[in-house]
Amino acid sequence: MTIAYPVIFTQKNDEKDTYLVYIPDMNGVTEGYGLADAIRMARDYIGCMLYDKDEDQYPKPSRLEDIDPTAGVFFDAGKSVVSAVDIDIVEYSKKLDNAPVRRNVSLPSWLNKKANEEHINVSRVLQEALMDKMNLA
Repeated sequence: MTIAYPVIFTQKNDEKDTYLVYIPDMNGVTEGYGLADAIRMARDYIGCMLYDKDEDQYPKPSRLEDIDPTAGVFFDAGKSVVSAVDIDIVEYSKKLDNAPVRRNVSLPSWLNKKANEEHINVSRVLQEALMDKMNLA
């Protein structure tokens, strides 16, 4: 599921090309060095805020035209512009929810021995096979 929120980007015009980032619908702030990094940081902030919430708990995105760039928390730090930042929350969650989980898998003894001799990572092979089986690769 992809969702987009309006974001106010304020360029400081310093030696680091700092952009201050304000996400009004979440009252969130972050920053980035260069516009691309600022967009990435805004997307990460939004993803972290939505990660463990149900869809009906997401803040409703404001309309871009309803956001006043001079009303952001950084209004006096430089020139501000409003843009939308989108995030695919399902893909973002996959990246965050990557902790290994132990599973007990039974293999015939001969197959386990052969895999060890061949230095095959059985966990990796199982992961790849499951992703292929579910068309997730």
